[in-house]
Amino acid sequence: MNNASFSDAVAFAGRVLLSLIFITSGWSKIAGYAGTAAYMAKAGLPVGLLPLVIATELGGGLLILFGFKTRLAALLLAGFCVIAGYLFHFDPANQGQMINFWKNLTIAGGFLTLMAHGAGGWSLDGRNTRAA
Repeated sequence: MNNASFSDAVAFAGRVLLSLIFITSGWSKIAGYAGTAAYMAKAGLPVGLLPLVIATELGGGLLILFGFKTRLAALLLAGFCVIAGYLFHFDPANQGQMINFWKNLTIAGGFLTLMAHGAGGWSLDGRNTRAA
């Protein structure tokens, strides 16, 4: 296997792993809409944002998975991770919540790396680049 093929395979595996949490989370918010709305309200957030959250998670996750508009999707999801981490997990008095906060920041770092380097050859973005 040459270096480019290996890099493309690793980039694809990274995109799959980064996308799965957002795709499954988006679907679970649809399935448990009322419960998620209540959780958001308890956190002091407008429930009207829930459709945007679902679209961001599900849509962004699918864009990352397929490698389409990857750099933009990665930037938006990185921002989403930082904001969600702060709003829902930043509690220095609670070690469990702080672990979740740092996980959100770590995922954001992965998305920023994806933004910097792109989706790789095994992606719709890569296909579009080769076709041009």
